[in-house]
Amino acid sequence: MNREMLMLVDAISREKSVERDVVFGAVEAALAQATKKLYKGEVDIRVAVDRDSGDYETFRRWLVVPDEAGLQNPDAEELLMDARDRIADVEEGEFIEEQVESVPIGRIGAMAAKQVILQKIRDAEREMLLNDFMSRGDKIFVGTVKRMDKGDIIVESGRVEGRLRRSEMIPKENLRNGDRVRAMIMEVDPTLRGAPIILSRSAPAFMMELFRQEVPEIEQGLLEIKNCARDPGSRAKIAVLSHDKRVDPIGTCVGVRGSRVNAVTNELAGERVDIVLWSDDPAQFVIGALAPANVSSIVVDEEKHAMDVVVDEENLAIAIGRGGQNVRLASDLTGWKINIMDAAESAQKAAEETTTTRTLFMEKLDVDQEIADILIEEGFTSLEEVAYVPLQEMLEIESFDEDTVNELRIRAKDALLTMEIAREESVEEVSQDLRSLEGLTPELITQLAQSGVHTRDELADLAVDELTDITGQTPEDATTLIMKAREHWFAGQE
Repeated sequence: MNREMLMLVDAISREKSVERDVVFGAVEAALAQATKKLYKGEVDIRVAVDRDSGDYETFRRWLVVPDEAGLQNPDAEELLMDARDRIADVEEGEFIEEQVESVPIGRIGAMAAKQVILQKIRDAEREMLLNDFMSRGDKIFVGTVKRMDKGDIIVESGRVEGRLRRSEMIPKENLRNGDRVRAMIMEVDPTLRGAPIILSRSAPAFMMELFRQEVPEIEQGLLEIKNCARDPGSRAKIAVLSHDKRVDPIGTCVGVRGSRVNAVTNELAGERVDIVLWSDDPAQFVIGALAPANVSSIVVDEEKHAMDVVVDEENLAIAIGRGGQNVRLASDLTGWKINIMDAAESAQKAAEETTTTRTLFMEKLDVDQEIADILIEEGFTSLEEVAYVPLQEMLEIESFDEDTVNELRIRAKDALLTMEIAREESVEEVSQDLRSLEGLTPELITQLAQSGVHTRDELADLAVDELTDITGQTPEDATTLIMKAREHWFAGQE
């Protein structure tokens, strides 16, 4: 019988083009599985087959676990202190083995053994094919649509399969069996049954990789794609940078008569691409990203990581785009929050900010409107600036003498100290259930406390727009935080 097994192993090895060790491993797994059926509980069995003679031995084994961990599976684990009674130098993570009677091959259900062996071999073949595919280092998966699976598309390349999830497809794109498909390899998970390669046609990385293939200068290091933002199937923006002054980054990516950008557009179901010149000056980068709209002026708010962009009436619709698409893609591309407004809105906002700052200075510094307006005209916008800008800069203000400057600085510092004490007292009133809420940072807790929100229920009662006004968060983040605060309301209803 052992001789027949050796002949069977050799035959399967040749037929399936897999190594003999892989087939022996499948045979050992089949024998171990058959042996387990003789025991009650989740025992651990190891079978060792001699590769030359075909003889085999069977062992029951126990994993040595730390004493403090306890036994999760008493049938296959043993505590360290008990294990050392049997083997003095055994360590955690090692196995204690005990030889048991081997199951004769003739008593194994032939069909069951065959299925286990074939499955192991299929798994081994699949792993070999996958390793061979990944060793090529491809970033784009090229194959044909093989079938649909619960709304996802299974794409086959050779004998390797990838899964293109519905959420990663280009909207309104209609793919049929046999269609040729290119997609970005996003993840490889060998534990997934069927198609272990996860694909995407909607990811920004896919467009960036398509441009790398179409534009040799990128591969040569003369050009670099810095970022990409997409509305899949509709419109996209990419930011490019030239590392060689002789190379025009935008013209090079467009190609002769648009050949290069058109090749990418055709691959992505007609998705229109705006190519933007990247700049390390955030304002200049945003101006480029908002093209084709012309920007009249721009105000940068570093603290809020936002920009107020002013455009004339003719460019307002272009800057915003259909459904806000243009400004949304520009914001995603640059990483800045962009507020589009016309000249009238800008003037109104500036007036409101001036009024707010004037009131702040008059109340906190105890000065009249004339002094407050002088500070505003000189570019002061906060108490911190009044208190801590270099003394010489304030002395250069013609309307102020040295005594006035010193008095203003002292009043500003006193006001800041008073406000800090009030802030700390307000934060101390915040309840522990709000402090411990997942997702709340110390900064957010301070902002909530200053707005009179001190408990989890008070946060849960807020509307999304109320929370965004307090914290400056996006509506999505504000919604997540409010729903997290409301979780305890529904905990007992499940």
